[in-house]
Amino acid sequence: MSDRSGIFSGDDPFEIARTWLAEAEKTEPNDANAIALSTVDAEGMPNARMVLLKDIEAGAFVFYTNYKSAKASELDRGEKAAFVMHWKSLRRQIRVRGDISREDGPQADAYYQSRSLQSRLGAWASHQSQPLSSRAALMAEVAKVTATKGPSPKRPPYWGGYRLVPTEIEFWADGKFRLHDRFVWRRSDLASRWSVTRISP
Repeated sequence: MSDRSGIFSGDDPFEIARTWLAEAEKTEPNDANAIALSTVDAEGMPNARMVLLKDIEAGAFVFYTNYKSAKASELDRGEKAAFVMHWKSLRRQIRVRGDISREDGPQADAYYQSRSLQSRLGAWASHQSQPLSSRAALMAEVAKVTATKGPSPKRPPYWGGYRLVPTEIEFWADGKFRLHDRFVWRRSDLASRWSVTRISP
């Protein structure tokens, strides 16, 4: 497309996303990799929450969570999800929709081991999305886990990653007079080639 130049140029949407994220990491004060992840529950009610994107692979986006959480239940049931990354400092956002699968192998083990010890212990201590009687009860569970798991805990069997393989990616940048620039990459299925379309703001 003739006018897809500058920050929108390139033949690989994942490379564009990596470039935008790298730029955001220089300007965003906190968590440039934060995404607003959307799912749907068993009753068809939508849900959204912030999580941290941990990798942009050659063909997918990867994040991690507790498999007993509400989000994991919805991801496993629906096998589809969407997210948006928004960077106020750059006045840009990326919207993504696609298919979901678990990352529950060596890659998840490696990421878990790269986290701080406190975060690794927290993954064992927190029964995510379940009722909690008090903050003190949570801290008591952390102390218990610390005493039993030691300084190098293995990844909990109920904690791991998810890989979102997109069928749609939109790159959005702020424009004067709210005449924003928007380019959508779409494919009918994961085996198809991408098509790119400029859409109206």
